[in-house]
Amino acid sequence: MAVLPPLAPFPRASWQQRLSSKDWDALVEAWTALSEAYLGLSDDEFRRATAHGESVADFVSTYVSETASSQTSTSTALLKPVLQLASRLLTLSRPPQLLEYRFVSEVAKVYPKKRAMPLISRLFTNHATAIESSLVALKRLLIPHLDAGIKGDLDLVESHLRAINPLLHASPHACILFLAGSDFFEGLVTCFRVMNPPLRKVIITTTYLCLVGLTEAEPPKWAMLTDELFTLKTAADAHKQGPSNVNDSLVAELVTATPLLKILLRRAEATEAATDSLKKRITALEPFKKGAMVRPKRLTRRKVDKGKGNQTREGVHAEMHIHRMSQITQVQDLFPDLGAGFVSKCLDEYDDDVEQVVANLLAESLPSRLATANRGEPLSSHNQMPPRPDLVPRSTPPLVPTRRNVFDDDDFDHLGADASKISFGKKPAKTADEILGDKSTAPNKAAILSALAAFDSDDDERDDTYDAADVGGTVDSTNQEADGVTDGNEEALFRAYQVDGRVFDRDAATRRGAARTKLREETGMADEAIEGWSVMLTRNPQQKKRLEATYAFGGQQAQIERTAWRASPLGSGDEGSEADAGGSRGGRGGREGRGAPRGRGRGRGGNVAGPTGERETEAARRNKEAHKGSRANHNRRDARAKKMSRGGFPG
Repeated sequence: MAVLPPLAPFPRASWQQRLSSKDWDALVEAWTALSEAYLGLSDDEFRRATAHGESVADFVSTYVSETASSQTSTSTALLKPVLQLASRLLTLSRPPQLLEYRFVSEVAKVYPKKRAMPLISRLFTNHATAIESSLVALKRLLIPHLDAGIKGDLDLVESHLRAINPLLHASPHACILFLAGSDFFEGLVTCFRVMNPPLRKVIITTTYLCLVGLTEAEPPKWAMLTDELFTLKTAADAHKQGPSNVNDSLVAELVTATPLLKILLRRAEATEAATDSLKKRITALEPFKKGAMVRPKRLTRRKVDKGKGNQTREGVHAEMHIHRMSQITQVQDLFPDLGAGFVSKCLDEYDDDVEQVVANLLAESLPSRLATANRGEPLSSHNQMPPRPDLVPRSTPPLVPTRRNVFDDDDFDHLGADASKISFGKKPAKTADEILGDKSTAPNKAAILSALAAFDSDDDERDDTYDAADVGGTVDSTNQEADGVTDGNEEALFRAYQVDGRVFDRDAATRRGAARTKLREETGMADEAIEGWSVMLTRNPQQKKRLEATYAFGGQQAQIERTAWRASPLGSGDEGSEADAGGSRGGRGGREGRGAPRGRGRGRGGNVAGPTGERETEAARRNKEAHKGSRANHNRRDARAKKMSRGGFPG
């Protein structure tokens, strides 16, 4: 037997664009011919042909990967031979690159479920260890990031979940593996709390496919499904008790955006597995379904028909197109491999019922014309374009009457305006002499005189409310804040400065001294701040005067002078004598001074605070209460009491 040449790997989209259509067609024909040649070999010959090299496995893996990731449709002539080569390789050669979860998921994305599901089932049956180890490694990678929430790698979670969703759609074995244990499912519930709309859609799709996949297993895993539904109910109740919105949980979005509950109940009843426990678990999730948002009807003004029917039809078409795109997006969230055009045909078949479309896609029960159609067909907008507007020529309507204004028949109308006085943009610059010499824009002399006559020179707009003359005191114009009025340590600093100015010297010996240490403890200031205060004090004489006036009194007084009035024995004491301190008229205790007879104990009756034993002091103490009624309110009080005894009437 002649040795077949190796298969070249399938190129990327960037390389495909560099090839001409003729070269590309030749490549597709060569790949097709070689694939059929390899498929025509017997099992032993195929095993020997693929054992010496990995060209066939590389071609299959690159074609499936590029077709799954490409936005445009690649060559469809290679779909069937590539799938047959992959099935034969997994049966005979078992190449390791085809046993990874990513390749299996890409196969499920490229091919319909009916074609991909048998291959994937044989893979889980014959090579369970290899494929399950790959999926377990992915599961262990995702769980820590799911549990971390916002602190996890959200891009990694979204990309891996998006890549594994086609496999979950086509393989119940993968669904059972991911739902084994509660770590992965609880991680999905936790990560859904992150406000990331694309990630949330992927999580809803993954959860839906895993739960529905349990019913497609052989036999269906109803007990496991019952436990997962209980976990959903528990997570929904916990979210309801928390501070977040009730409708912002994974369960609420899952039962609202997907037909999960209807599909589970219908399949359970079809297989006679709808036990009371399962029905209760399904109906317990019904209250979490979010209702339709009902908005109040707004009163809108009816528009007058202005004959713009074409634009109106275009607006209706645009609105219908937006509605259809929203329905297509809902289906593509669950089936990302389907094209928008194929989904639109399915919606037309089932009267725009998204739930029926999803259910028939999952059950592979589409009509024959849709089952054989191209599932990657894009949406074409040319088929639903509105009819072209009628462009038949018509007679010209009568002209609108001409409007006139005050500028009609002026110099510009007659083209008689002076060109030297016309300027576009800024006026040409003039010199100062030209401006002064131009009297055309000079103001009138009478207007200037009238303005001067109306000017009041006494009208002063300055606010003199707080002037020194009006306030009644003097205003210190110095900057008190800069002088350190608000500084709480200035008294201690100034006292130290008065005692010894050398405490503020800027040398090491002074800083280590006891006086400086004590000053630092009292003020809490650093050495640089203390020395800086001294420097600023020497530069600011006003601050120094203020501090001297404020802290001149040190709290110590050698002798307290007597301020009580004392009568002179001979009545001839001068103003400055101690014996006659208030005898004169100008003295403190004089007749017209502060020590008037109305003062307490300082009147003409003597001084009650005088030395004990003197005659004047004893007489003043005896007569202290004698004339109290003349100085207090006793007389008026007695007179009022006498008047009130007569009934309040005088006389």
